[in-house]
Amino acid sequence: MKQKSASDIRNEIESLRSEIRRHNELYYLQNAPEITDVEYDKLYKRLVDLEKKYPEFDAQDSPTKKVGGMVQEGFKPVKHMIPMLSMDNTYSHEELREFDKRVKKGLGLDGVEYMAEMKIDGISVNLLYENGRFVRGATRGDGTTGDDISINLMTIPRIPREFENTRLPKVMEVRGEAYMPRKRFIALNKEREKQGLPLFANPRNAAAGSLKLLDARQTGQRHLDMFIWGAGRIEGLNIKTHKDLLEYLDDSGFTVNPHRKLCSSIEDVIKFCDEWQDKRQDLPYATDGMVIKVNDLKYQDRLGATSKSPRWQIAYKFPAEQAVTRIKEVRMQVGRTGVITPVAIMEPVHISGTTVSRASLHNFDEIERLGVMIGDLVYVEKSGEIIPKVIRVAKEKRNGHEKAVRMPELCPSCSSKLYKDTEEVALRCVNVSCPEGLKQKILHFASRDAMDIEGMGDAVVSMLVDKKLVKDFSDIYALTADTVSALERFSDKSASNLISAVHDSKNRDLYRLVYGLGIRHVGTHTAWILASHFRAIDSLAGVTQEELLKIHEIGPVVAESIQQFFGTPQNIDVIKKLRSAGVRTEDMSVENTERLLFGKTIVVTGTLSSYSRNEIEELIRKLGGNPSGSVSKKTDLLVYGAEPGSKLDKARSLGVRAVDETEFKKMIGEI
Repeated sequence: MKQKSASDIRNEIESLRSEIRRHNELYYLQNAPEITDVEYDKLYKRLVDLEKKYPEFDAQDSPTKKVGGMVQEGFKPVKHMIPMLSMDNTYSHEELREFDKRVKKGLGLDGVEYMAEMKIDGISVNLLYENGRFVRGATRGDGTTGDDISINLMTIPRIPREFENTRLPKVMEVRGEAYMPRKRFIALNKEREKQGLPLFANPRNAAAGSLKLLDARQTGQRHLDMFIWGAGRIEGLNIKTHKDLLEYLDDSGFTVNPHRKLCSSIEDVIKFCDEWQDKRQDLPYATDGMVIKVNDLKYQDRLGATSKSPRWQIAYKFPAEQAVTRIKEVRMQVGRTGVITPVAIMEPVHISGTTVSRASLHNFDEIERLGVMIGDLVYVEKSGEIIPKVIRVAKEKRNGHEKAVRMPELCPSCSSKLYKDTEEVALRCVNVSCPEGLKQKILHFASRDAMDIEGMGDAVVSMLVDKKLVKDFSDIYALTADTVSALERFSDKSASNLISAVHDSKNRDLYRLVYGLGIRHVGTHTAWILASHFRAIDSLAGVTQEELLKIHEIGPVVAESIQQFFGTPQNIDVIKKLRSAGVRTEDMSVENTERLLFGKTIVVTGTLSSYSRNEIEELIRKLGGNPSGSVSKKTDLLVYGAEPGSKLDKARSLGVRAVDETEFKKMIGEI
């Protein structure tokens, strides 16, 4: 295997960030997770390891520096007084013991008390009370800012409007988990099935969808419930331990889960977790583990937190329940990024409270590793109690009638040739017009960093694709105001605004178009390099892999991906149609050598008053410069704003020229 270049590593990091952001959106916004918690954690850990090993590719907007959820459009954003951070996960007794070692080392103690509590499979919310009276309630959101869903939360009977206690805090953020009881979940899915509506995958998704309904009366009909597990900001109340906090909240009229225990050691914690591993199935609500917290609040403060999760608490995930069933067939499914996923269609089997008849086999390397054949008896589990997974094959029970799973050569959706990247196990369709995943491709094409078509969001793209008005990127430019105004929720004015935004996008910079095409491994930085070097889509489309490898920062993985993309006839047809529609496919700016910042590597740090981070990086590119995320000896210039942090100190220590925002604007002639 070829050694990865710096460009390949950068692109893998960018790809992981993009993939994790997509899974965050699926999990937190769309309530439709595609992978298990374990698989997500593997992706996340890989990104953490790469960012640690290659700090030169650090980025402040990386998902490793943010909590998972996102703010949902349609609700007023509200800022939490104390951030609502996520939790690290563990999956074994040994990992719990490692957590205990880190805690004791951080505190310099030989022993620590822990509170072990049920991890309710629901939606975390923040309830703000002032002088004991309810003010508002919000979702976790991005950890700092959430959605104001106060009206919906007030439909949950167990959320009190005021404290039932004589000791009242001046201000208190009460935190807990909104959830849907198992019986209500089953009844809801039966109702949706009768109405021909898609079913919720699990109670957690059902609860999330219910809290995002715009009509609170509908939320009330879902009969959600609530358990309180902690607090954020507390003013005017002296509480010393987490145990005392839960008891105080219980006495104040909040519902605290009774299945909790104060443990004198991590071994007591492990014993308590094991006791509940099987008993939890008898509970009227879904749980997927235990939450373990340092009991003493002073110790919690001393341990602190990373940018994403507290060091004083951790989640222990219960081992998944398993069952045996038979594989009847294997179907090929095309994912949103073109990845072909083999899916096992199985005889229905009951696992973790639901009936399972499908399980992803992920890729053909996994099929080979497991030795799966059609007709096999297999052991299946639901990792995280969400997504079924084939664990192993009962090869000893084969009867000789089993059939091998054949790897397809053509896409099952569009019949295009499939590709397998040299650095990946995934089989992929690179046809941008492939019907499967078209909505996500269009959204990427229209996104701010690509063609920046204002108004072309999820709902609009879904309508355009569902009505078959858009079958590839070029069809966007064939839309008319009359066609759009005929769609649901569009007025003549909003239709005209969308068509105007589409028209404006025709003259975007070439690198935006290159990025918007969605070429695998080509992020905004690589797109800019390609656009600057070739200056026209046709030149890029006709380049050989050898020529690509001669370009600084273009490695073999990226080169191969570019070749695959332009080697697909359907993609060339789309580009021709884009050109015919008037989309600029050439770089009309002056030559790089005539630009003010030609060849300079520039780092931006701190908060600027005149530009967003995207705006100044685009400006640097327009002027021929190369925006970078880290300071090194190769950096030519550092531009700093308010609160510049350590990058300014590092630049000065290396002798790198540093200028403030005003001086930079003078340099480029803006003042």
